[in-house]
Amino acid sequence: MTGDPGNELLYSVEGEVGIVAFNRPAAHNALTFDMYERLGEICAGISADGSVRALIVTGVGGRAFGAGTDISLFRDFRSGEDGLAYEACMEAMFHRLERCQVPIIAAIPGICTGGAAVIAAACDLRIATRNLRYGFPIARTLANCLSAANIARVALLTGVGRAMDMLLTTRLIEAEEALAIGLVSELLDTPDALMARARALAQQMATQAPLTMRAGKEVVRRMRERFAAVEDQDLIALCYGSADFREGLDAFLAKRQPKFAGR
Repeated sequence: MTGDPGNELLYSVEGEVGIVAFNRPAAHNALTFDMYERLGEICAGISADGSVRALIVTGVGGRAFGAGTDISLFRDFRSGEDGLAYEACMEAMFHRLERCQVPIIAAIPGICTGGAAVIAAACDLRIATRNLRYGFPIARTLANCLSAANIARVALLTGVGRAMDMLLTTRLIEAEEALAIGLVSELLDTPDALMARARALAQQMATQAPLTMRAGKEVVRRMRERFAAVEDQDLIALCYGSADFREGLDAFLAKRQPKFAGR
């Protein structure tokens, strides 16, 4: 899961603020393996020297932060081992994101599902537009699963009950509910207003005590790590190695309703 995502992930620096933008708007910014890898590289490359003091992650196009992993990329998966390798690579990216030296703001315009929803949960602050739709529809689409670490990232924000609600009902949380439960801290009317607010927050953070913010980030990361200390390898292999996973993939690519059998 290496390579150059080219212009599918954009990174720029404005003064002391770094901006990462997922740039596949025609696909609702569905993420490729290379985009995940590049995000991790950017986060790991931000040093404590103060040249970048806050980071914004967003999606291009105004309609989506990200629609999760591009499902067509699972075509070559043949067994549960492929799922385990995928989740291990994802966790390596999250390791870098959560250990980033500076605060990370997720600026969420619209759709935020699957892997992108976990990225947003792993950021330090989330703001969104009023057309936000956040969740994990995998029980009616791909029939894979979330790792224990990814469930922990979401459940520490929403509570276990709402995390299970999203997983079991596949409903997407909309903006007002997301604000009420603390999933996001602010709602903005337009994508332009969203980015203006994200920049203002990042610039404010750039003036604050780096060690204080870093300590707070690290405490939360350690809390997530403890909450996620659950054995899940058997469950990941079970789902990714199942006939239902293959059926979900085939149905999605053929644009038909999947018929799951529980095996």
